[in-house]
Formats: sequence, C-alpha cells, structure tokens
Amino acid sequence: MILTVTLNTALDLTYRVPRLDVHGSHRVREVTERPGGKGLNVARVLAALGHRTVVTGFAGGGTGQELRRLLAEDTSYRAHDAGFPVEDALLPIAGSTRRTVGVVDESSGDTTQLNEPGPQVGPDEWGTLLAAYGRLLRGEPHDGDRARPLPAPRAVALCGSLPPGVPVGAYAQLIREARAAKIPVLLDTSGEPLRRGLAARPDLVKPNSQELAGITGHTEPLRAARGAQRRGARAVAASLGADGMLVVTPEGTWQAMPPERLSGNPTGAGDSAVAGLLSGLVEGLDWPALLARAVALSAATVRSPAAGEFDRDVYEALLPRIAPTLLATAP
Repeated sequence: MILTVTLNTALDLTYRVPRLDVHGSHRVREVTERPGGKGLNVARVLAALGHRTVVTGFAGGGTGQELRRLLAEDTSYRAHDAGFPVEDALLPIAGSTRRTVGVVDESSGDTTQLNEPGPQVGPDEWGTLLAAYGRLLRGEPHDGDRARPLPAPRAVALCGSLPPGVPVGAYAQLIREARAAKIPVLLDTSGEPLRRGLAARPDLVKPNSQELAGITGHTEPLRAARGAQRRGARAVAASLGADGMLVVTPEGTWQAMPPERLSGNPTGAGDSAVAGLLSGLVEGLDWPALLARAVALSAATVRSPAAGEFDRDVYEALLPRIAPTLLATAP
C-alpha cells in the first residue's frame, strides 16, 4: 500500500473553450469534474499503475462531499490492467474544500489555472489528522468504522500547499513520523513548507526549477538541486517543464526528457511524475529506470483531458524511447 497525504484537497473543474479572449464572454464546450489536489492526482495515477493506494487529508462542506463522491465513483483505474480503486481515508472538517478551475484554450492548447484558497483548519482538526496519520503509518484502522486495518504503507507522499491554520512546519512533522516508522517519504511542495521539510530529511523531494530557485537562490537547476540535497533531502527530482526532469541522488545524477514535445493540458503532469517516482521507488527500480517512468508519465498526462489521468498508449510508446543521460557519478 502507498499512502498519499493532501492537506489542501480540491474539486478540479476543467473548462474547454474554442478560444480564450481576455475580457470576453465564452461558451464552454466541455466541462469535467475530478477529485483533485496534488496527492489525490498522484493516488489516481498510482492506482492505474496497479498500486493499492490510500488518500488522507481534509475534505469539508458540500464541495468536500462532492469530491468524495467522485472519488468513490471513479473508475478510470479500470482502463488499465491490474488497476485498483483509490481508498478514501479523508477527514471531514468544518470549512469547505476549495475548487480549482482550469480553462483550456483549444486554439492554442494553453491552460489558464484559477485556484481558490483552502479552508481554515482548526487546531483540533489538525490534531485529528496527526492521530489518523499515525494510525495509518502503523497499519491500524484509521477510523472506528473499519472492520480490519490496512497494511502499513510501503511509501508515503506528502503533496501540495498547506491550507490556512495548518502549521508551516506540518510537512516536517509528518516526514519525521514516517522516518521514525522506517517508511520512505516523498515531499512535493514549495516555499517555506519545502524549506522546513528539507530539514527533516525526506528520502526524495520533487520541486520544479522555480521552487528550487526560491529556496536555494540558484536559478541553474543542477546547482539548485544540489543545494536542496545539501539542505537535507536524500535525493532531489527537479521538474524542468518541456526539458524533462533532473535527479540528483547519492548514486549519481541523471537527466531525461521526452523524445518529442507534446501539446495538451499540462495540469497534473508534475503529479504524474511523482506517481512515477514513487511507484519506481517501491518496486526497487534503479534511478535511470525510475526517472524514465516519471518523464513518460508526465508527458502522457499532457495528452489526457484531466489531472490524475494519463494516456496509456502515449506512455507505453514514449517509455522505451526515453534514455536518461548520466551527468555525474556519485562523489
């Protein structure tokens, strides 16, 4: 089992319009709704790859109820061999879960993203999350209604922004608990939560180049990734957009990119890369194979209509064509 944590879940709405004109009125051609937030997107891709996955975090109000309904009804995993449904261990809160809106301009392929702020989380609600997280790490029932416990996770992913009220050092605390339980942990966030999370020594972090520059002061990706590694991460996987991904690890440094540029909706591409990294980690892949999977999944997500999904045919066609380049051996 793989556990993903999304403290700031969202109901993702995607609008498709023939052409996006600023200040104009638009007739939406197609609307899709998906359970969202980075960790939920990661979980849905992991499930499609055949990994049993549990999601926890917060879901509140009518939007939260709709998110959980969509998660329960999601059957996208069935399009792939050996897929699993995502198991819901989300916790209710008084505040209402946010919405995100992606507007896809079909004439250019560009996407404009609008993200609402998250709900206020109270101290008692944060304490409830910590207690539930600890039970999940130990393989105990996460609530009183479960007849039997889940297995302890083989890996944990901590993903996304922090909603108001959650301590800025929340991810650092969750990383320390996972490490105490000897469970590998991946962190995908930004800003001060990333900075503090690095000090807790996660096994892997997955920032993009802008997020790396923000915490290290370096704009050159390799230098910035090495700076993040010195700050505490065992390994750093830096998303480089159309230029693929760079990984700096104790075993060496590699870079990989898709063999061709693909147009489409990039929303969720980074989350699919996290799923590729995490699945490869629990399967024991070496870093080049793990990196190739992450890049192929990310690119295949661009060709999918919504975050948390990927085009299987594109993924399988790209994967054997991605050849990671060794930039440096281990020191």
